[in-house]
Amino acid sequence: MPALACCVDAAVAAPPFSGVPPTATNPAAPSAVVASAVATGDLSRWSPSHSACLYRVDGWGAPYFSVNSSGNISVRPHGADTLLHQEIDLLKIVKKASDPKSAGGLGLQLPLVIRLPDVLKNRLESLQSAFDLAIKSQDYTAHYQGVYPVKCNQDRYVVEDIVKFGSLFRFGLEAGSKPELLLAMSCLCKGSPEALLVCNGFKDAEYISLALVAKQLALNTVIVLEQEEELDLVIEISKKLLVRPVIGVRAKLRTKHAGHFGSTSGEKGKFGLTTTQILRVVRKLEQAGMLDCLQLLHFHIGSQIPSTALLSDGVGEAAQIYCELVRLGAQMKIIDIGGGLGIDYDGSKSTDSDISVGYSLEEYASAVVHAIHVVCTNRSVKHPVLCSESGRAIVSHHSILVFEAASSSVYDAPALSNLELQSFVDSLKEDVRAIYGNLSSAYWRLEYDNCLFYAEQLKQKSIELFKEGLMGMEQIAAVDGLCDLVSKAVGVSDPVHTYHVNLSVFTSIPDFWGIGQLFPIVPIHRLDERPCVRGILSDLTCDSDGKIDKFIGGDSSLLLHELEGKGGASGSSHYYLGMFLGGAYEEAIGGLHNLFGGPSVIRVLQSESPHGFAVTLAVPGPSSADILRLMQHEPDLMMETLRDRAEGYAGGMASMALASYLARSFHNMPYLAPASSCGLNAMSKSCFYYSSNDDYSEGVGDAAGGDEESYYCFA
Repeated sequence: MPALACCVDAAVAAPPFSGVPPTATNPAAPSAVVASAVATGDLSRWSPSHSACLYRVDGWGAPYFSVNSSGNISVRPHGADTLLHQEIDLLKIVKKASDPKSAGGLGLQLPLVIRLPDVLKNRLESLQSAFDLAIKSQDYTAHYQGVYPVKCNQDRYVVEDIVKFGSLFRFGLEAGSKPELLLAMSCLCKGSPEALLVCNGFKDAEYISLALVAKQLALNTVIVLEQEEELDLVIEISKKLLVRPVIGVRAKLRTKHAGHFGSTSGEKGKFGLTTTQILRVVRKLEQAGMLDCLQLLHFHIGSQIPSTALLSDGVGEAAQIYCELVRLGAQMKIIDIGGGLGIDYDGSKSTDSDISVGYSLEEYASAVVHAIHVVCTNRSVKHPVLCSESGRAIVSHHSILVFEAASSSVYDAPALSNLELQSFVDSLKEDVRAIYGNLSSAYWRLEYDNCLFYAEQLKQKSIELFKEGLMGMEQIAAVDGLCDLVSKAVGVSDPVHTYHVNLSVFTSIPDFWGIGQLFPIVPIHRLDERPCVRGILSDLTCDSDGKIDKFIGGDSSLLLHELEGKGGASGSSHYYLGMFLGGAYEEAIGGLHNLFGGPSVIRVLQSESPHGFAVTLAVPGPSSADILRLMQHEPDLMMETLRDRAEGYAGGMASMALASYLARSFHNMPYLAPASSCGLNAMSKSCFYYSSNDDYSEGVGDAAGGDEESYYCFA
């Protein structure tokens, strides 16, 4: 690479030459790859353990995810109790789901959500076990029975699994709207009769009537007052229906969670009653002869509580309110500590981060039990039943979003030869040549910070001249090449590639776009290879926000592997990435930006089969027609219009082929699809033929040894 020319005299550019400046130590810090390899003690050969360290898999992934000896992400469905032969290779699941049916696969198109009910079951059992242990070790005289807040993930199978797995523990559900209440009522009909049905959220007469009907259906229903005026409706409707309700109150605590997720906490929080309002509720219930109906105290400090110190403070305050309600005559039985049990998204075990927590399940449960035990024992109040609404901690780990990088690109400034550099300098105006002279001098004096300063100054001045029409495109391109040359010469050039991924951030990772929530994103294979490219992820939407350029660990790019064509070292042209810990909220709040719908979904259970897993459910993602209907369009009428147009402009066999292709497009997912699914092929200038996906796949298999085409196009 040619060095910069030495030009001390700003008026005359010295000729460029290919020498190098005096040797200097590169001030840049070691790359994350090298640092990771150093940490594991082996610089000579990359291994899966290096990748596990680099991507922090053992931090955020334990005990459910690890990197196996093949360099693939491995699922440990039963957590710490998973035996070696029970581990599931994630890449095998993706291959089974995405391979064409003709090759024994399920023919599902990516992106793909993989649900792992075994992980869900283990999370539920682990939470219950943590509280059981804390209760036993601290001689607490009541029990724990949690509820799952369905807002975290309302998927039918998720909710049904939780009710089924939690039946032995009297595990219930929490609803925050009328549709959620209806699904909770239906699911709990198959659950434990002691399971709680906690009714939160703003309520009108219909909501309260539904909750009272649930009580009539022998469901263990508690109506939690979020607003003071709701009590009047509860009293009025319960008397009309002749139902004795169980009532709870949500208290606004003084304890406040300072992080992003604590905005609902404190005296000015969105939900709940102040101390004054709670006292008015007590008096009104007493006047109505219903004070015995008040049996539950609820509060919520906020999601992702970072430390047990904050948790203990809030729970202790709530326990005092609980004891006061007992003193005032309420027949209190349950204290519902709400949500807040966090998960460690980045594996840092930090107590001052919105994406990490500094405690384990056992430490969380112990802090809750201890805080309530101390207050109630000191005030001679019977220990209440403990309830929590831990949604994020239950469902986050069980769901994995897998998507594919279709291509990558990088900003590539034009290379400059010595002759081109000399010609460029000669063409510069005097003030610009002066900046170049300063740049060249700083380079030879090893003043690398000044080099970068002058290079940026040169670029900005050139842009100003270009806007004034005083520089041409060739000169601007040469400036870009020179600045890139400077960056490389001083050792700070680290070009970031853009990986174009088959995904919509708005649909599948809306919390990243909306609130900056970070999730672990990791290649699910090739982890036995050294990743050597820094990249950001750009989705398919026509929106500048449709990208992921912040990652766990505070990095603005992610170390990735170079994309390969057929016959690469990995034996596959596909490059799969996984987003982990996204089982809560992402699917429920995802949008339809650019009319990209949800992903395909499969449910996978660990089994003793040769592959180690069984797919119990496979659902293709919504088609273009499905999504259009959601926006009030009529795909059938749209298709009819297009068919008429084809007949008018193409005619004959060509119009039939076009109509068939258009019909197929309505029924395909809107994401990028392999070329094998694009069924329109030119036969002549005026005629096309159409081939089905299965037929085309078989043809490719015969001609190319069964490999699928790796090229992408819009289906």
